Amino acid sequence: MTSSPEKPAEKSADPVDSLVLHATDNHVSWITLNRPEALNAITPDQRERLIQHLSHASSDPDVRAVVITATGRGFCAGADLRGGPSTGGPPAGEPPAGERVAGERVAGERVAGERVAGERVAGERVAGDVARMIRLGAQRLIGAVLDCEKPVIAAVNGTAAGLGAHLALACDLVLAADSAKFIEVFVRRGLVPDGGGIYLLPRLIGPQRAKELMFFGDALTAADAARLGLVNRVVPPDDLEKTARDWAERLATGPTRALALTKQLVNASLDTDRTTAFAAEAAAQEINMTTTDANEGVAAFTERRTPHYRGR
Repeated sequence: MTSSPEKPAEKSADPVDSLVLHATDNHVSWITLNRPEALNAITPDQRERLIQHLSHASSDPDVRAVVITATGRGFCAGADLRGGPSTGGPPAGEPPAGERVAGERVAGERVAGERVAGERVAGERVAGDVARMIRLGAQRLIGAVLDCEKPVIAAVNGTAAGLGAHLALACDLVLAADSAKFIEVFVRRGLVPDGGGIYLLPRLIGPQRAKELMFFGDALTAADAARLGLVNRVVPPDDLEKTARDWAERLATGPTRALALTKQLVNASLDTDRTTAFAAEAAAQEINMTTTDANEGVAAFTERRTPHYRGR
């Protein structure tokens, strides 16, 4: 994969850059998880880098589509619960070492043997910690995919489990190698599905199918995922990158703002009543008709020629 001449890849000394590869090619932002030895389980640092790349794709007019994929035999094994390489920053929602938080006492301030109500001791987890970690961590990542203003394609090369499955399913289009698997692994760990799964799966396949996957935690083959409607297309592993590139470059030549508004409307449609949905649709078309691409599309239709969209 090569970077486009107008936006060459920049070298960085940040070690996370080797764990989340990035390049822009033909107006497509390619984001690649690169911890194959850990089946691309996501560390907090990688999660933040993914969010940064998706945010940049939204704001950069030269990026008109995004592909998320991975190296090795796994797409993403979920959040890294064992602890992977880190740049040393604290986990989301936790204070840096040595920094005092509200209500905390330091050495010299405590009466011997006293524990003040509400004070946290080393290693202690208090109510709200887990919810905060999920809200500021996995849910932010899934939200970044759903809210990205450019079409996002998942090219699932292998097993997508837990948060990794939700990362793929949050994308606008899902391509999968025929060797890929999707696993709602949470029940195997005695956990409630998080990272947006409770929101995504019922909307994609209905509540009863979603509960079947979440209650049993069985591996779903790529073919079965396609049959359920979770995957758009299953291809041989050797064809996955080519198919993703073909789809992404086709999207990158389309009316980018119209696609962004369409994505926004579809994602919101299941949460709104008909009156609200109709009003949002009409307002979106009003906004879209001010774009250069909409004018080009209408002109090309009347002039009986192929439109040339610029993403503006």
